[in-house]
Amino acid sequence: MHSLWNEQEAAVWRDDPLALRVYTSRLLGGDPSLVLHGGGNTSVKMSVPSFFGEMEEVLYVKGSGWDLGTITAAGFAPVRLRPLLRMAELERLSDSDMVQQQRAALLDPTAPTPSVEAILHALIPFTFVDHTHADAVVTIMNTPDGEARMREIYGPKMLIVPYVMPGFILARTVYERTRAINWADLDAILLMHHGVFTFADGAKTSYERHIAIVAQAEAYLAEQTSSAAAVAAVHSAPTPALTELARLRRAVSQARGGACLAHLDDSTESLTFANRPDVAAIATRGLLTPDHVLRAKRIPLVIDGEIEDAVARYTADYQHYFDRHAPSYTRPLQMVDPAPRWAIWPGQGTLAFGRTLKDLLPIQDIKRHTMRAITHAEALGGWQVLDEAAIFEVEYWELEQAKLGKGGAEPPLLGKVAIVSGAASGIGKACAEALAAQGAAVTALDINPAIRELFKEPKIRGQVCDVTDRAALKGAVEATVRHFGGLDIVVCNAGIFPSSQTIEEMGAEAWARSLDLNLTSHQQLMQHSIPYLKLGLDPAIVIIASKNVPAPGPGAGAYSVAKAGLTQLGRVAALELGKAGIRVNMLHPNAVFDTGIWTPEVLAKRAASYGISVDDYKKNNLLHTEITSKDVAALVCALAGPLFAKTTGAQIPIDGGNDRVI
Repeated sequence: MHSLWNEQEAAVWRDDPLALRVYTSRLLGGDPSLVLHGGGNTSVKMSVPSFFGEMEEVLYVKGSGWDLGTITAAGFAPVRLRPLLRMAELERLSDSDMVQQQRAALLDPTAPTPSVEAILHALIPFTFVDHTHADAVVTIMNTPDGEARMREIYGPKMLIVPYVMPGFILARTVYERTRAINWADLDAILLMHHGVFTFADGAKTSYERHIAIVAQAEAYLAEQTSSAAAVAAVHSAPTPALTELARLRRAVSQARGGACLAHLDDSTESLTFANRPDVAAIATRGLLTPDHVLRAKRIPLVIDGEIEDAVARYTADYQHYFDRHAPSYTRPLQMVDPAPRWAIWPGQGTLAFGRTLKDLLPIQDIKRHTMRAITHAEALGGWQVLDEAAIFEVEYWELEQAKLGKGGAEPPLLGKVAIVSGAASGIGKACAEALAAQGAAVTALDINPAIRELFKEPKIRGQVCDVTDRAALKGAVEATVRHFGGLDIVVCNAGIFPSSQTIEEMGAEAWARSLDLNLTSHQQLMQHSIPYLKLGLDPAIVIIASKNVPAPGPGAGAYSVAKAGLTQLGRVAALELGKAGIRVNMLHPNAVFDTGIWTPEVLAKRAASYGISVDDYKKNNLLHTEITSKDVAALVCALAGPLFAKTTGAQIPIDGGNDRVI
């Protein structure tokens, strides 16, 4: 690790302490071996004018919810320094009262809530303060003689504080330990199992001191572990049975009480770790730092034996863990869900579980950094972390308990996985976007190469696929399961509307093409999807059929017959799949004009043939309303969601009322 300080960049902010604070905070936050997903905190002390023009001493400290890697000046909460120092003098203060008093001391009441470490930042009598959970330092701390190693590496100019709970207790502990010392004699504070605090009156000095401390730890690890016997690496994993991955995702989702995504990491690093003969023993000792429990749970699931049995044992063990520690608290505790957030799968790699892709990212990073730390610590003498009571204290922190139930209503399809065919335009595109908006992760299939870049929403994977190519379609379904962990929703939408031809004049190619794309491709999509839908969560197939099924027109034989066959296929699928809990329903849209085939010229020509305006032509139905792709997509989401949980085999028109159909 080396300093990233750039004199030219920093010179721009030389006369603005808060801007310098932002600059070095981002340098720290940009390195995941220092800071992971909202971890760490920094501050700067400044004299600023109050509303009345009087100068006040203010601590600008990182606000809760901000990430150091992307923080701006708005992410720092301006807290009056004097109230923070007075709070440190109190013998007792609950963390909820501490947060309330910190907010009351804000110079700007609209600012973010100050970090729970604000009092500790205030106590340190230097302008700039930096705190991270540096991997290398905490790894060494997580060994049987971690404190002794800290003293060996850094010498006497470090204040080493045994682990205590973050927040007021930590601030009060440091207050007591520093009342009789000269701060100028200290280079930094080392919080056991928690991280590093550096400080100075210059932003560069505090930052570079931080980097130097971490670099020393990295060098020590490299020296002490270089001769350790390496665990044999596995460079490739056998192709996992994707049905087993889907089964695991379903079991974890059921334990969690809601659908979640599962991401399998079969990289060399993950496989090497997962295949260690001692992995079950070492990986279940605990976390790199207690803060990680809030995202990744205390320990991972280790898959041994039947998947459902392994998940059941994990959830039972979590219940016992809660029952062991909850009675020692005077305040009532609400148990959080007992499902794992990551797993070790010998022979396959490691997994992360999350309700959304955004949830998965921090868990994947915590998993990766924890594995590396365990590997180094084992080579250094053994992975030894805090006891589970200390971890429980963070997991059931009063500030975290206060958040429960305040998240609002969940999107109806949160954590679900969907495939939509023909998704580059029209109804298919609208369906992909609507499913994602309601919480689903979506694979959008289309033969158009533009599908790869069409969607900016990360929850939608655009994948090029000719759905009439059986092998390509099978690969697309498998890629979806591999990427998201399973499959719950299939929207059969891909199709073409051939040019008008009577039966007498119809060419064999046009007939075959319509049957191939409008019927056979959907049979194959269902066939490849069914094994995974059987392991899905409230699984559903929604078929986009047509008004032409109940009310065909002349010249549309190839289209009408294919859509009628598709509807019949859906009815048979409903009969066959009901026992597996898979719902199959059909939509019959009509006159959806915001699609590629309906150009302004075509619309004008059609409207003129009826002697009406384009607007009247669009609304030429009993309700005199226009049907859009988004309208169809909204109904698709409803059919795939809880509203139609007890409906299968239905054929539903979405046409504004068509007299021929009625």
